[in-house]
Amino acid sequence: MNAKVRDVMTPGPIGVDYYQSIGDAARTMRDWGVGAVLVVHDQALRGLVTDRDLVVRAVAESRTPDEPVGPLSSGDLIGVNADDDAAVAVRLMREHAVRRLPVIDDGQVAGVVSLADLDPLDPLDPLDPLDPLDPLALRGDPAQVSSAQPNT
Repeated sequence: MNAKVRDVMTPGPIGVDYYQSIGDAARTMRDWGVGAVLVVHDQALRGLVTDRDLVVRAVAESRTPDEPVGPLSSGDLIGVNADDDAAVAVRLMREHAVRRLPVIDDGQVAGVVSLADLDPLDPLDPLDPLDPLDPLALRGDPAQVSSAQPNT
């Protein structure tokens, strides 16, 4: 895996304001065809919210679509530098059990790299249980996948 993160990331990250509604965030994901949006406030990155977060943290907890999306987002983001090797992103995803990383270039968020972005670079057999990019290998055993915290 010799590619740089900037070569495989999705550029032009999509974001919503911390105080925008859950419904706005869901529509933004739908309209842009993405499974996650960055959450910003006062020009600063505050978190990331995924389609899974909307289900697990909003719908399942009977929140209304008019409530702010910010409290649903994860605020403890791990980023990766755009010039890092893609292998660094894989290592960070493994270490922190996440599937998406904001990509930083010159101190700004330049994109998002996801597990799906990195998988085509994987030279191993996609059905190999020891494959480091396989979601189950990334997480461990299947029981851990279903009990994983939201926003992974």
